[in-house]
Amino acid sequence: MEFTYKGLKAQLNKHIVTDEEVDKQIERVRSQNPRIAVIKDRPTENGDEVVLDYAGYCDGVQFEGGTAENQTLVLGSGMFIPGFEEQLLDKVCEEPVTVKVTFPAEYHAPNLAGKDAEFRCTIHEIRVKTQYELDDVFAQEVGGCYTFDELREQVKKGMQENIDQRGEMDLQDRLLRQAAATLDYTVDPEELEKAVAEQLQNMEAQLARQGLSLQMYCSFMNTTEEDLHKDAYPAAEAALRNLAAVDKIVELEKLEATQEELGQAIAVICRNNGVTVEHLKEVYDEEFEKAVMRSVLTGKVMAFIRDAADVTVTK
Repeated sequence: MEFTYKGLKAQLNKHIVTDEEVDKQIERVRSQNPRIAVIKDRPTENGDEVVLDYAGYCDGVQFEGGTAENQTLVLGSGMFIPGFEEQLLDKVCEEPVTVKVTFPAEYHAPNLAGKDAEFRCTIHEIRVKTQYELDDVFAQEVGGCYTFDELREQVKKGMQENIDQRGEMDLQDRLLRQAAATLDYTVDPEELEKAVAEQLQNMEAQLARQGLSLQMYCSFMNTTEEDLHKDAYPAAEAALRNLAAVDKIVELEKLEATQEELGQAIAVICRNNGVTVEHLKEVYDEEFEKAVMRSVLTGKVMAFIRDAADVTVTK
């Protein structure tokens, strides 16, 4: 089979964002951004969010870990030990309050478990969260726009750009896989095993960020690590085939990554990870440079295939 990467045929289904989708997105933004009003003319009530300082004492001695300044707490949320929040009800700002509690017998700090304690508190602010009206005030305070109509247009534009970008990335990925399928390629067993191991390591790292282990995931999904390993082969082989196709196109089309393009890629890495270029230099070795180079060249290959493809756009 001849390796084909020009003139590939594909379809791009372009989704146009609807008014209903915009409404739902704005509603999500409203629910995530309550309006906070500072109350000054009444004592605290259940459901209020308070900003307070506190210091904890046992047997008259201040204990470690029991002190905070400008701590936020929603009264009635049950976030603090039993009895604490109830004693902050019907209190006014800047008036000292002594809260007396008993730590649970199973408390995580053994030196405090089951002991009586008192917290000397001062409430600085009483806050009440309410829902914004969908009006110009909401647009200005949450959306950074002058009017609500302007906010709607901005949200719609952002959603459309995001959907278009995802659709284009999916199209380019499909075109690359289409080209790779025509490549005369035999996977190297050692490379395949390495790719499978990396895939599982990435999966384990993602689970860890969610507080899960691979064993826990297997238990939830009613599977085994052996099955996960076996199931990873097709995707790993496809990824290696794609890489081989990229390398072949780079060779045939004599594509190169310029220093400017590498610099732009590094800037994106820094921005996405919240680090400076100077900080990145600490881990920037030969392998890292190769990975950045491959990323740039892969992007150029996918753009090349896309430009040379026969794409039908449907809406």
